[in-house]
Amino acid sequence: MSFEIGFSKMKLFGRTNAVEGQIDEFFDKIGEIGIVFHKAMRSYLEDGYREEFEVFLKQGTTIENRADDLRRDIEKQLYLQTLIPDLRGDVLRLLEDMDNLTNIYEADLYRFAIQRPEIPSEYKRDFMELTEMAIKCVETTIICARAFFRDIEAVRDHHARVIFHESEADQISSRMQRAIFGSALSLDRKMHLRYFIERIDELANKAEDVSDTLAIYALKRRI
Repeated sequence: MSFEIGFSKMKLFGRTNAVEGQIDEFFDKIGEIGIVFHKAMRSYLEDGYREEFEVFLKQGTTIENRADDLRRDIEKQLYLQTLIPDLRGDVLRLLEDMDNLTNIYEADLYRFAIQRPEIPSEYKRDFMELTEMAIKCVETTIICARAFFRDIEAVRDHHARVIFHESEADQISSRMQRAIFGSALSLDRKMHLRYFIERIDELANKAEDVSDTLAIYALKRRI
C-alpha cells in the first residue's frame, strides 16, 4: 500500500510566503500519523498488544502534538495575512477539520491500548482491509486539501476519489458487522468488535466530510 503524497509549490499565499511551508508540513504530519496507525494496526493484529504497539502509540502522540503546534502557528500567521475574511475563515476551518483527523488516529490508538479487544483470527484480515481503506480515504483528502491551495481545478477529481474510497470502507464495515453478528460469539464480544469497526470507519467518514467541505470552498474560490 502506498502512502506517498505529492508536493508542489503552493499558490494561494504567493511564492514567498513562509506560512505555505508550515501548511504543507501540517499536511505531512497527517500523512505520517496514518503510516504509524497502519503499522500499529498490523502489529496489533499479528501479535496483540505488545511493546511494539506502545512504541507506535508514542510516535502517534508525538506527531499529533506537532500537528497541533503547527496548526496554532499557522492560525496566528493567517490573522496577519491580507486575505479576504471569507477566505481566511475557510482556511482556518479547513485546518481545524484536518487536525481532527490526527485526533481520531491518536484516539483510536489509545482505544486499542486501553481496551485491547480480542479479535478472532477469521476477522483480522477484514480489520486490516478496513484500516487500509480508511487510511486511503484520509490520504486522498490530504491530496484534495493540497490541491485547494495550488490547483483548484483538481479538487473535484480528488473529492470524487474520496467519495469512492469512503463507500468502499462502508461496504467493508457492513460486511464485517454482518459476519460478526451472524457468528456464535457472545453478544458482548460482538458489541466490542462492532465498536472498533465503527471507530476505524469513522476515519473514512470524517475524511469524506472534510472533502465535501473542500469541494464547497473550491467552488467559492472559482466564483
